Order: sequence, then structure tokens, then C-alpha cells
Amino acid sequence: MGFKTIIYRDNKLKIIDQRQLPGRLILKHCNNIKDIYNSIKTLTVRGAPAIGVFAAYGVCVGLRTTKTPDREKFFKALSKIISYLKKSRPTAVNLFWALDRMEGVAYKNKDKPTKEIKGILLKEAKQINREDEIMCKRIGINGAKLIRSGDNILTHCNAGALATSGEGTALSVIYAAKKRGKRVRVYADETRPLLQGARLSAWELKQKGIDVTLICDNVAATLMKQGKIDKIIVGADRIAANGDAANKIGTYGVAVLAKEHKVPFYIAAPSSTFDFSLKNGRDIPIEERDPDEVKSFGGLDTAPKNIKVYNPAFDVTPSNFISAIITEKGILTKPYSKSLKSLK
Repeated sequence: MGFKTIIYRDNKLKIIDQRQLPGRLILKHCNNIKDIYNSIKTLTVRGAPAIGVFAAYGVCVGLRTTKTPDREKFFKALSKIISYLKKSRPTAVNLFWALDRMEGVAYKNKDKPTKEIKGILLKEAKQINREDEIMCKRIGINGAKLIRSGDNILTHCNAGALATSGEGTALSVIYAAKKRGKRVRVYADETRPLLQGARLSAWELKQKGIDVTLICDNVAATLMKQGKIDKIIVGADRIAANGDAANKIGTYGVAVLAKEHKVPFYIAAPSSTFDFSLKNGRDIPIEERDPDEVKSFGGLDTAPKNIKVYNPAFDVTPSNFISAIITEKGILTKPYSKSLKSLK
């Protein structure tokens, strides 16, 4: 890709500051637990898989100030760190999955010296990172089977390398298709209000040499009506047991348009994004973000100062709108109540 979203090297954790793109490519150093929390909260790092990997490393960063050999004090500090990070963002299940995995490994080795447990935790974080890279590659390989040369593909938000530690989920499918000699064109929704499609996906796709055209969110319907969209591929932040999928706000609208215009609508996501504790999408917690994200941009006011704002970060697409779900373990099709069981 020419860039890495998350870098852990020489005991230092760095991330691309995605708030600065596409104007500047800046690496942010994360030296303490507040840096980790704020980076997730402010979308300095974003994308469900990337958040999970970053949070795993964040546990290790947070424990650096815990020097005590006393196991009780050590695990108290660990619990505090994990609880704190879980409050950063509510929707992306990968955050909770990664933190629970780190906590589980620690308790599995609870009888070992605390210094050794720290080493085990760092090893686990690196393993989560490696697994994410492999997952991205496998999703790409599986999804590329659905792509024909000449396809025009619409995507929403950013589910690429910037959202993972590999080549992405939805965009990994596009990269894998290109590697196999398939010619594709991508239309990237701008993705209001924070323009992840314009600032991130468009930038990333150009870096990779993909033929990409940026559109306003409200142009998607016209393109579908004109027959200029062959497929839609997006990512997901949490998928319930019945296949309902939460993704960046606006995804549901794209899915409704796809159904009306008979355009295949695909979700690309790793098995870690599935939450089998939730029966359906109604139970998925939806983050509501700061009203200023809607009322201003780039320091400029775009709405009256005292206007009321409703700013959910995600919406939920019902499973019956989803043509298939592309995972690292294969392509899942309806009925999802049966096909998703292969991931458990």
C-alpha cells in the first residue's frame, strides 16, 4: 500500500492521523492511555478492525506505568485500562472483542510474574495485528470472485487499509480483483458529515492506482437509475446473529436504493465483527456524535449556531437487503441464520 495505518516498532506505537488526510500524511505517537482513548474517540484512528488492533496495543501502552510485581494490583490496573478504553466508542464490536481477548490471555497466565504477563500481552497484540492482515487478504481473495472485469463499484465511507492493519475489507476486494487483472471503476460516496469517503477512500484508492470517481452522497441514486453501478461493497462495524449490519450512517439508504434498482449489495467484514450475542440489528448500540460535526467543517460554520442536530454515526441495514456477506472464511449467503453458524 505504501503506508501502514498502525505501526508498532521499537516499543513505540504510531498511527496515521486520519483527521489530517488527504492534505497531510502525519504519524501520531501514542505514549499513554489517554492518547489511545482520545485517538479512538476523535477518529484519529477509525475503522472497526483497526480500532481492535489499536486497542490491543493500547493495553500494552497503558500498562507501561504499572511496575508493581503484585498480581492483585496489576490486574486491578489492567481492569481499569480495559474499562476505560471500552468507553471510547460503543458501536464497533472489534474494540470489545480485542480488549476481551487481551484480558482473557492475561487471566490465563495469572500465576506468572507480572513482567512476564506484560510480555505475553504484547505478543498477543502483535498476533491480533498479524491475524488482521491475513484476514484482509483472505476477504479480498474471496470477494474478488464476485467481481467481473469492467464492473462499476460503489462504496460508502472507508473500509480499506486506513480502516485495518492490512488492505482493508470492502476495498481489499477491489485491490484483489485488480491483482487478478480485472478492470474496475469505483464510485466513492463522500460520506457526510466527516467525509470519510472523500478524504480517505478517494485518497487511498488513488494511492493504489484504482480508477476512482468521487460523488456526493445524493448522487448514488442517479447513478443506479442510469445503470452505471454494477455492485455495491461496504464494510461493517457490527453484525448481529441474523445478518443485520451496522455501518457508517447512510449505508442503509444506499442499501434501499440498491434493492429498488436491483444492484447487488455486499458487506465485507471479518468474523470478529459478528456479535452473536445480539439477535438482530435493533440491539446494536448506535453512537451519537458531537453536533458540531454537522454544524461546521474545517473551522467554517455550515449551519445556524443554535440549531438542533441529530448526528448518529451509524445505521443498520436489515439482512434482507444484503446480497451476501464476504468474510475471511468464505462468502455467506441467505438465510444468514444458517450460514453465519459457520463462523461460531
